[in-house]
Amino acid sequence: MSKETVLSTKGLGKQVSSPEGTLTILTEITLEICSGETVALVGPSGAGKTTLLALLAGLDNPTSGVVHLCGENLGSLDEDGRALVRGRNVGFVFQSFHLVPSLTALENVMLPLELASQSEAGERAKKALESVGLGSRTSHYPRQLSGGEKQRVAIARAFVTNPAVLFADEPTGNLDTASGERITELLFDMNKQSGTTLVLVTHDKNLAARCDRTIELEAGKLLA
Repeated sequence: MSKETVLSTKGLGKQVSSPEGTLTILTEITLEICSGETVALVGPSGAGKTTLLALLAGLDNPTSGVVHLCGENLGSLDEDGRALVRGRNVGFVFQSFHLVPSLTALENVMLPLELASQSEAGERAKKALESVGLGSRTSHYPRQLSGGEKQRVAIARAFVTNPAVLFADEPTGNLDTASGERITELLFDMNKQSGTTLVLVTHDKNLAARCDRTIELEAGKLLA
């Protein structure tokens, strides 16, 4: 049985204005990602990887082309509509963690559940933190956690809503080698358990090699 397409683009392009004139960041990106797939977006700095990730997640609008995420045409939705689709279907893990400094680890993980008005947020967040090995750190604030622990909190927060798609942008980029390897193991273990579709931007060849498929970008274009 063929897997359903959870994410697709057709003729996706992104241009921005600059003092030198119009700058083309992405050109004619057409791709398809299936449910449960793990996909690495790779390429040199400035190739357009993070821009593509933002377009796939509906965090930014393309200049041309379409993005379908979990059956929704993102281009047909306003900002609130895209936020609703993200809230229902998407989790994020960023290089710089993006934790709220004034919230405890538990409160950071509860946040997406509360924003989506889901029940038992505290209990679910506690279980998510236990699953990443931080059951004893629930009341700690981000400033009291190491880089690796912060990323564990971010991973717990990303998975707590059972997202259909998890976007990860350089998830090990701010970590030392040993912490990065532990986070990689955790990310793929959690992903396997939940059956989430994982799309990650990385410079790390080992991380990319763990994925089912690699999509390579250069100068804003897909390499065949």
